[in-house]
Amino acid sequence: MGKISQALEKTYTKISHPATTETPEPQIINNQPSAPPPHSGKEKSIGQNGWFTHDRWDQRLQLSINPHSPFFESFRRLRTPILHPSSGKIPKTILVTSVVPNEGKSFVCANLGIALAQGMEHHALMLDCDFRRPALSQLFGLSNDTGLVDHLQNNVDLSLLIRKTGQDKLSMIPCGKPPKNPSELLDSNRMISLINELSQRYQDRIILFDSPPNIVASETSILAKHLDGVILVVRYGASKREHIKKIVDTIGGEKILGLVFNAYPENTMESFLDKKMGYGYHDYYS
Repeated sequence: MGKISQALEKTYTKISHPATTETPEPQIINNQPSAPPPHSGKEKSIGQNGWFTHDRWDQRLQLSINPHSPFFESFRRLRTPILHPSSGKIPKTILVTSVVPNEGKSFVCANLGIALAQGMEHHALMLDCDFRRPALSQLFGLSNDTGLVDHLQNNVDLSLLIRKTGQDKLSMIPCGKPPKNPSELLDSNRMISLINELSQRYQDRIILFDSPPNIVASETSILAKHLDGVILVVRYGASKREHIKKIVDTIGGEKILGLVFNAYPENTMESFLDKKMGYGYHDYYS
């Protein structure tokens, strides 16, 4: 068993087989407790990881755990074709990217990870591969001092880099401090070995890779070659049609699992029906 497998084994055991103590101890992440101690009156919930709270999360992410929020239903719909593909196997490794910056790819990646972890049969692991402008750790209120860069550059053990997010069955590996050679790191043999071992080790784990926008980073198309599929995030009014076509041609249409049309204006008639009839299934997130 390799070092990567051993690190995953430790983390997976902690998540899937918690110790049976009467009162779970607070988890420590980056030398900071992930939640107030028991009986402080501030606890949100208790899960297999011990006491945790979602208060550190970006406010928009907190909407994803509210079953009455349109966010919740939107990302459940995005989750469905991944877990129940019309043909072939469930994709184990998924790249989430965009055409240009500021289209919301990290936000979509984070919410999709939450949605996958909320399912009954799967765990989710997110990797922040946007070495130029990392954002995943900030969304979950976690430190970005160390991460994937440290593993690729200095062979730091993954058990020291994997972070619990506060959502049961959802963990992440932050980027770490941005390197000077992002393309070389993501195209290295160590990165390919990491992808292979992550995808083969556990059958119930889906790995999401948040990558930089394709138009500004060559490593996105490099990374896509080694993964099962790609989710492309397109923000309304941002990407040009020719740029979208170019990235699809570069990655390959067969690799595209879906396209998320972000920040689309709400339809007036659908808004009227939602408010008057209480349907609530036609909202768009922004």
